[in-house]
Amino acid sequence: MIEKIISGAQTGADRAALDWAIANGLPHGGWCPKGRRAEDGVIPARYALQETPQSHYRQRTRWNVRDADATLIVTTATELTGGSLLTYRVAEQLSKPCLHVVSGTQWRGPLKVFMEGHTIRILNVAGPRSSRASGIEQFTHEVLRAAINL
Repeated sequence: MIEKIISGAQTGADRAALDWAIANGLPHGGWCPKGRRAEDGVIPARYALQETPQSHYRQRTRWNVRDADATLIVTTATELTGGSLLTYRVAEQLSKPCLHVVSGTQWRGPLKVFMEGHTIRILNVAGPRSSRASGIEQFTHEVLRAAINL
């Protein structure tokens, strides 16, 4: 059973996951870059995040994967790029469970198998920024609803 959702609070999938957690009364958190840096400026204070010592996104990504029991990468494209690809690679390096779900595909079955196959109390959610994936926020909410209601 998921007890907490974490992410780096970048616009898009990350922030959508935190918004979903807040709206559904689920604890949230995670690491963000020093200065609470995101593509739209400073990450709002309403997100309960800790700042990494460095302002680089890489450190934030690595620490969120490290601190989670599993990572869910939510995208609108089948090919992982940028921070989503980095997240996947870090999960592999740290031997952490990771699942990539893509809108417009048959993702519910793999999500069910993933959630039932791992003990996940803290779930890290990652994915593209809003500027690179139209509709990612709505899809992230749909995926989290499905994950929680399994």
